Amino acid sequence: MNNSDKRRVVVTGLGLVCGLGDNVTECFGSAENGVTGIREVESVNTDGCYANLGAEAKIASDKLSGEDFDRSSLLCIKAAEEALADAKYEITPENSARIGVIVGNCVGGAASIDKYFTDELKNGGGKASDILKMPASAIANNVALHFGLNGTTANIVNACAAGTISIAYACDLIRAGKADAFCAGGSDSFSSLAFAGFHALHALDENPCSPFNNSHGITLGEGAGILIVESYEHAKARGAHIYCEILGSGVSSDAHHITAPRPDGEGQMLAINRAIANSGLKPEDIDYVNAHGTGTAKNDEAEFLSLHTIFDNSDKLSVSSTKSMTGHCLGAAGSIEAVLTVKAVCENVLPPTIGYTEENLETLKEKAGKIDFIPNTKREKTINYAASNSFAFGGNNASIVFAKNPREIPDRTNAERVFVTGIGDYISKDRIDIQSDDYKDLGIKMAFWRKLDRFSQLMLVSGMKALADAKITVDDNNARDIGIIIGTSDGPMTEIVGFQKNVVENGTASGSAFSFPNTVYNAAGGYFSIFAGIKGYNVTNANGVQAGLQSVCYAADVLRNGDESIMVAAGVDENTEVTEYLYEKLGLLGGKFGLGEGAVSLILETESSANTRGAVKYAELAGYASAHRAVEFGKLKGSESAMKEAIVSACENAGVKPEEVDLICGFADGNSEVDELEKGVLGEIFGENYNYANLKEAVGEARAAGAAQQAAYLAKTLCESDKYKYALAVSFGVGGQYSAAVLKKAV
Repeated sequence: MNNSDKRRVVVTGLGLVCGLGDNVTECFGSAENGVTGIREVESVNTDGCYANLGAEAKIASDKLSGEDFDRSSLLCIKAAEEALADAKYEITPENSARIGVIVGNCVGGAASIDKYFTDELKNGGGKASDILKMPASAIANNVALHFGLNGTTANIVNACAAGTISIAYACDLIRAGKADAFCAGGSDSFSSLAFAGFHALHALDENPCSPFNNSHGITLGEGAGILIVESYEHAKARGAHIYCEILGSGVSSDAHHITAPRPDGEGQMLAINRAIANSGLKPEDIDYVNAHGTGTAKNDEAEFLSLHTIFDNSDKLSVSSTKSMTGHCLGAAGSIEAVLTVKAVCENVLPPTIGYTEENLETLKEKAGKIDFIPNTKREKTINYAASNSFAFGGNNASIVFAKNPREIPDRTNAERVFVTGIGDYISKDRIDIQSDDYKDLGIKMAFWRKLDRFSQLMLVSGMKALADAKITVDDNNARDIGIIIGTSDGPMTEIVGFQKNVVENGTASGSAFSFPNTVYNAAGGYFSIFAGIKGYNVTNANGVQAGLQSVCYAADVLRNGDESIMVAAGVDENTEVTEYLYEKLGLLGGKFGLGEGAVSLILETESSANTRGAVKYAELAGYASAHRAVEFGKLKGSESAMKEAIVSACENAGVKPEEVDLICGFADGNSEVDELEKGVLGEIFGENYNYANLKEAVGEARAAGAAQQAAYLAKTLCESDKYKYALAVSFGVGGQYSAAVLKKAV
């Protein structure tokens, strides 16, 4: 096998459920024939609303129950079941650790949040079991547990770009040799939260949406799309059917506005051009684009400009928006569109954008130019290369390219060392009393600050402190070379709950247009990129306590892939009356350490970039790894082997033996299950005598912020002391996900 084959990632299985049907064949059949899934909404009370349409899904299964999972998880499990069966992927104890789950989502278990607070209003109390269904952190784990998949998990929560980013990230991890395969895609359920939010923004269309045509608003949908993405080598060895190849992807930030796209399309074009270049292609090679195409005027205008700017030299491009039939499925949108795009490539049939009248068609002729926007009727056409675009709140953009046949793609990976060159910690074991000096000293004006929820405020202060500590000034010369990875356990749960309780008490039409943008998990990263002017890679991962340390691992992967030169890796979680209420209902308050809160950001930088800038190096990130063993969400017992694997793999990645580690910063938090598991695994690897530090007494259980703080603490310690050469940080996520990082004294 030649070297280019080792970088090949292929699609071997497809699963889909949405308003068009509950399987791939039914959904694509409807899409290619212009059959819409948009109807009057049934699951949300639309009394008093100016719009009442949506594309709701039907789950035809007697195996799945809402008693066990939130609807977002149910939809994802349904699609994953079809995809695994389609791929004929038999899960065994021997191969389960090499197939993971990476899924995108927008607002987590919104249906369960609605149910809990509706029960509280009507019955005086909701079920504690519903609380564990609320966070997006649960979704990938629930899929993994259901099918016995023990590879790495991640929940990418970049709103409407999440599904596409999840597929792209899975491909990157496969190319890096960290997995053989992934269930990758996205899921989101119809919810009163999303409907009320877009209704408050007056972004819904009273009629079925028709993108690039009657751009009056979106029509919401729901569903899940899952692709089995697999290394070519592994797929060939097991005799798998290969649908197509996945070539390159691109991720970027607008750095413009929390809900509106840049009018000039700069961020969109950066993502699209990166995806094409990373695929070894030119724009004129692309035969088809499944557009983001939401149906709002600003989104359609910006994407229309982007498409014309990039592809106007092409005389063969076709473009359509399948949202005209599926509705906008938020975090699932990119993955649903990816499945439909893969089918289009394989079948040489392109689904249309529906909703054009004869008058509309005349208008389209005037503005379409050479681009075929496929109005109303499918196109039969040979498709060699197709792209799928996804753009989101927060200014997040993603694009990915699929190919009918294999081709060699550029290898941008590098073996450069990675250093911590800046730290911004804003963390406390008590609720932080945010003072004006905390943000004014960073140049943050009140006019901007007051737009932010607490979660975003914590992240902004931390991120700006880290940039200042690293002496990085973001400008037009470097804005595209800097990226952001944020990890969180609970996300902006205070804003989500506050918004939802208002809707439960006062009706769907009462949603707040001011607070809704802050209910999406990636708002903090969006605000940070806007204020700092960062236009590169931007991802938020909601994956439990360890997400702050997993963000460090993820950011290092981005650097090693050659996507950026500098990354801000952060962990952030808040402590408010809402979070304390929810944790108390779960019986998790009153232990040795209370809830802390804050944000901790680390600047990670390639050696060449750091040397060029003359940066001060705190420490080298010498090795890192993540591992997972699927156990029930909310539990840890049974996942000990994953913690051991993460630590051993991180040490191997760093080229050190466990006995060479001088200091360990652990995660014990006073919960007996957590503490005993950690002590047992550390004892098994390191024996009885090892130097151990725990930060929980100082910062409380600050969850993802605390996990990032572990890495920051060790970087500072290595910089300031000659006692240590190698140090290890390790953290956990309920459900069995662990991350570990080995830091080395900078020399």
